[in-house]
Formats: sequence, C-alpha cells, structure tokens
Amino acid sequence: MTALIACSTRSPGRRTPRPVREAPDRIIRVAITPVIATARVSATTEFQWFVADGRTFLTRGRAGEQWRLEHEENARRVRAIRADGVPTAWQTRLIARVGADGFLTLNGKRYRGELNVVPSDTGLAVVNRIGLEDYLRGVVPVEMGEHPKRDSSALQAQAVASRSYAYVRLAQRGETFDVRATTSDQVYGGVDVENDEANDAIDATRGLVLRYNSRVVDAPFHSTCGGTTAEPPEVWRVGESAYLKRVSDRVGNSERYYCEIAPRYRWTRTLVGADLNEALERYLSTYATVPGGKPGAARGIGVRGRTPSGRVATIDIETERGIYAVRGNDMRYVLRQPGGEILPSTYFSVEPEYRDGRVARVTFRGRGNGHGVGMCQWGAIGRARAGQSFRTILGTYYPGTTVGTVPGQ
Repeated sequence: MTALIACSTRSPGRRTPRPVREAPDRIIRVAITPVIATARVSATTEFQWFVADGRTFLTRGRAGEQWRLEHEENARRVRAIRADGVPTAWQTRLIARVGADGFLTLNGKRYRGELNVVPSDTGLAVVNRIGLEDYLRGVVPVEMGEHPKRDSSALQAQAVASRSYAYVRLAQRGETFDVRATTSDQVYGGVDVENDEANDAIDATRGLVLRYNSRVVDAPFHSTCGGTTAEPPEVWRVGESAYLKRVSDRVGNSERYYCEIAPRYRWTRTLVGADLNEALERYLSTYATVPGGKPGAARGIGVRGRTPSGRVATIDIETERGIYAVRGNDMRYVLRQPGGEILPSTYFSVEPEYRDGRVARVTFRGRGNGHGVGMCQWGAIGRARAGQSFRTILGTYYPGTTVGTVPGQ
C-alpha cells in the first residue's frame, strides 16, 4: 500500500478551511492509518522533516520534490528518500511539519498539525498530532453529517460530547497514539470534511466538556436510538454508569419520537439460509465457543429475553453442532449481511422461515442505528428543531451531568 503525503495551502475544488487558531490547545494524537508498507511524500510548499524528538531538524522538503518513506525490514526504523535517490539516515521516527498556513496531505487527504511516521517490525503507521479543537473540526462533520444552521444546538451538543470523549482518552493508549480515526473511537476525516456549521458549533463551545462529580466523563453517542436509549450493561459487558441511563425519545405525551426523522429509525434486514450459515461460519467463533470453528447449518434462531429498553438481550442460534447464545452488541457483528454490513441495532424482532429442518430465511425488523448508549444524534437534531439548547440536549441524554470547561482552562 502506498501513502501520498503532500503539503498545500489550497486544493482546487475543495472548500477553503478556516485558519488554525493561535490560542494554546491540548494536543491529541490520532492514528490515521493502519500499518502500511511504504509512503510517498510530496509538497507544493516548503516543509520540514524532524527526527523522533520533534526538535532536531533533519532535512527540508522543497516544493515539487518527491519523497518516499522506506521501512527497514524486521526493524523499527524508517528513512525518507528524495526523488533523486538521496536518503536520510535511518531514524526511529520521522515527523513532517509545515508552516501555520499549510496542510500536510496523506493519501489525498489534508490534515492540520503534523504527521508522525512510526515504524514497527512490519511496516509504517502514520499519526496526526493536532490540537484538540482542530481535531474536532474533522470529527463533528463526519459524525453528524452536514446540517443547516437550525440544527446548530445539535452540532454544539456533538462538539461537547466528542471533546469529552477525546479528552478522557488523552495519553491512555501509550506512547504512540490516543485515538483511532475510525469507528473504533470517533471517525476523523481531516481538513477536507470541515464545514462552516460544524466549525461554528466547535467555536461556540470551545473548551466545554461534560462533567459528573467534577470529572470529565466518557460520552458515548450513536446515530438513532429508535425510541429509547440503552444503558451500558444492555449492550456491553460492563457495569452500570451513573450518567448513562435509559432516556425516552418520545415527544411529550404524543406517539412521536424526536429521532423518527432518521433514515434508519425503522429498518428490515433479511438473510437467506446460505448467507446466514456463511455469516455464522465466519463470525460466530469470535463471540462464542465453536468447536473447530465450524458451527454447521442453522436449524433455529430466536430471541431469548429482552433488556429493559426493549432490545434483544440474547439470541439463541441452533445449528447442527449445538446451540449458541449471542448476547448484547455481539449479535450485530455475527448476523452480518453478505457484504459484511452489521445489523443496525439490537432493537429488533426475528422472523425465521424453515425448510427441511433448517433455517431457509430469517428477517429482522428493527428500529434505531448504533449501540444505543448515550446521546442519540438524530434525537438531538429533532430536539434542536424543537428549540432545545445544546445544554438541554446534553442534560437529557447524559442525566446528572453538567457542562464545564476542560481542566486547566
């Protein structure tokens, strides 16, 4: 795999990002690639390479120069090779840094801050070291999508939740990175996903986080609750949380819900027998003990118990080799579509059809999208359109919390 890094102040056809803020900001380290074999570096403006300490200057990249990053096989070292073949010395890490008015580009995507190239035994990983507020500029638009100004309080609520989520993970992952740029943490798209509405929300809530008993809280969120949020033990193998309680998304005493405007408020998924069996063979052994990893064809499937919010607590899958119980959020990853898409939520009913003693087809009819814990993003949008402030939205989905500043600010 090849990664292209470039430095530019503007790219034709892209929206012009806002300038970097000069105010001091906490730094977060975002892992933006998995381990890759090599990377290619170019620049339209001047940039600099530094060694691992981030202070010792190594060499300068001029506009138009092409650089290739090379990993030393079976060693944790990397070097940069200019287009004319002149290499740097092997280093334990390389850092690409550009001036305040430029952006570094990796695989066609622009990033603020600096890019750290970290070698491992098998390849290279790239980490974006960036101010926390500027990191949010690449998170909120992806997590929420583009929305008009009338949805600003929902975007502000997302900014505070994402800032809180990121803050509690600073320095938790060790010496290399704090968060991943994927759904494993928060999806981060760099400069090219930024938009004015999200930037306005981030600026309006700068430095604000959620607190409970004076501590910054972990603030999970999801797309659509389907009518009610869930508590953590309903979904994951964790204990209860004082501020993550079930919350109804009902609009007053009506039969309507704030998140019913969501594309996946209701959904249907169907697996024919062959696709169900393939999913079980590929994924079941990750979440249940399957002798030999081969569960065989499905003979039955049904719900065994529901959680207090109405989600499926356990689904029993009977095959030729036994009965397997899959619990909580795990079932979304076992009962996948042929293309690998997971079930939208655990808030569903099961309708199996049988033929010759086997499952011929099973249909899931559900509501909601995501794990269901914490803030419902589409519910927040519905509440914003009903006139609720970001503080009201956050106080609803994270009961007992208050909005305050990041410690030290």
